[in-house]
Amino acid sequence: MIGISEIEATAERIAGHVVRTPTVPSPGVSALLGVPVTLKLELLQRTGSFKARGATARLLSLSERERAAGVVAVSGGNHGIALAVMAAALEVKATVVMPRSAPARSVEIVAATGASVRLTDDMAEAFALMKPLQEEGLTLVHPFDDPVVIAGQGTVGLELAAEAGDLTDVVVSIGGGGLVSGVAAALRALRPGVRIWGVETEGAEAMSEALAAGGPVPVALSSIASTLSAPSVSQLTYDHVSALVDEVLVVPDREAVQGTLDLADHAKVWSEPAAGCLLPAARRVLERVGDGARLGLVVCGGNATTGDVMAWAERFGLR
Repeated sequence: MIGISEIEATAERIAGHVVRTPTVPSPGVSALLGVPVTLKLELLQRTGSFKARGATARLLSLSERERAAGVVAVSGGNHGIALAVMAAALEVKATVVMPRSAPARSVEIVAATGASVRLTDDMAEAFALMKPLQEEGLTLVHPFDDPVVIAGQGTVGLELAAEAGDLTDVVVSIGGGGLVSGVAAALRALRPGVRIWGVETEGAEAMSEALAAGGPVPVALSSIASTLSAPSVSQLTYDHVSALVDEVLVVPDREAVQGTLDLADHAKVWSEPAAGCLLPAARRVLERVGDGARLGLVVCGGNATTGDVMAWAERFGLR
């Protein structure tokens, strides 16, 4: 399990490379939900998501031999962008394997950094390509199955605990579980009374299915939220979530897209469905906990284009 000392040490290590993103009360979302809401605006992080934290932590941990050989990652978008951008900044050669379902803009951003992009038919095939690339000498920077990466993501929780005021509940999106694991580890140490809720979208339910099965299992992926679409969680993230997170909620893609539109209207931020899913989940949290809640939402990323969101809105008949 990741400890608070590891997260604090990682925060010091990456401080000069990443942004301490704003932690702000949102009057608009507070009015929408009817309770005080604080937003951790991680979509304003370098590369547009929290992923820059874990990627930077892992890159800074490389030996000289590993730096010389280069790194490889598999990603539905945000992790690949983060690794490619931060590797270029730190002068490390990067290869990023992405499914063809990844947003075209994400692929373009990765390629523009000078990283090598390898496209596969789906995410499962992308993960399968990792072994031969590692055998070629590249160091895997896993999006979530790595304690260094999780400690990097945990710095989000460290900042939230320091700046958010008195919260009762924190809501965090789950893909492979690296963010929620790190945030939960930090909050359990610093704010032990806070309830922590994970959120997935239907068709990207790797953690929910793992919790039901008693451990990681492969899952079928169909959600539009490609940045949440891990083919399975890891034992490491499963152990953290099963021990530290109160409950994992699952919302439909349609509600996640509506949440993206609502965040634009009420919070004045442009997010992606992986963050939009927080709003419908927050409503379910309020149904469970009743009056007196003070919510913290980790708005994890904003790497969806206006065209992407408008197309999803039209698909689901949203305005």
